[in-house]
Amino acid sequence: MSKKAVVLYSGGLDSTTCMAIARAEGFEPYAMSFAYGQRHSIELDKARQYAPKVGAVEHQLVEIDLRRIGGSALTSDTAVPKGRAIDESIPVTYVPARNTIFLSFALGWAEVLGAQDIFIGVNALDYSGYPDCRPEFIAAYEAMANLATRAGVEGGRYRIHTPLIQLSKAQIIRKGLELGVDYSLTHSCYDPTPEGLACGECDSCLLRLKGFAEAGVKDPVRYAVSSEK
Repeated sequence: MSKKAVVLYSGGLDSTTCMAIARAEGFEPYAMSFAYGQRHSIELDKARQYAPKVGAVEHQLVEIDLRRIGGSALTSDTAVPKGRAIDESIPVTYVPARNTIFLSFALGWAEVLGAQDIFIGVNALDYSGYPDCRPEFIAAYEAMANLATRAGVEGGRYRIHTPLIQLSKAQIIRKGLELGVDYSLTHSCYDPTPEGLACGECDSCLLRLKGFAEAGVKDPVRYAVSSEK
């Protein structure tokens, strides 16, 4: 019998793979996306269009305006870095407390749905140095979830699933392809062109291109800057 799970779904490569993994593990995925004032809001168009195609039983789009607090190139006029050497320093594309906020909405919906499982596609290997993508954060949030909810207090047990957290981007792509993920239905770029083409130079594009190259597979999305590296 299938169990319900809330899956945080941006429309990107990682969250779409995460959705496929949840389905493969026997869960019914309830997808949750966020319009939070991000400059790359084209990802929401993709999420709306493709959520049913990638296996979502239901899709919630939550509107919150993180531009009100700013602090990130994704929610302000600060330029998105292009062509930088990616390391573990925290870049200007970090959105303050974003995964804490997103998980809190997911936790609330899970409690209403009677679901005890939440999937999030965080990654601690091929990532841009975000502090809320680390295993320590997820463990702390899971502990909090089981203290701060009615279901947790009454004997339920919430689990935050992070199936991608120790995988390289190439391993994520290979896993997704094994599960039938169509990566042409995903969007990763932080600073797409007005026509919706990926820039090919931001951290997210560089990590994605690196992953496809290492997986030996051609990325099916279109780039403003050639993806032939």
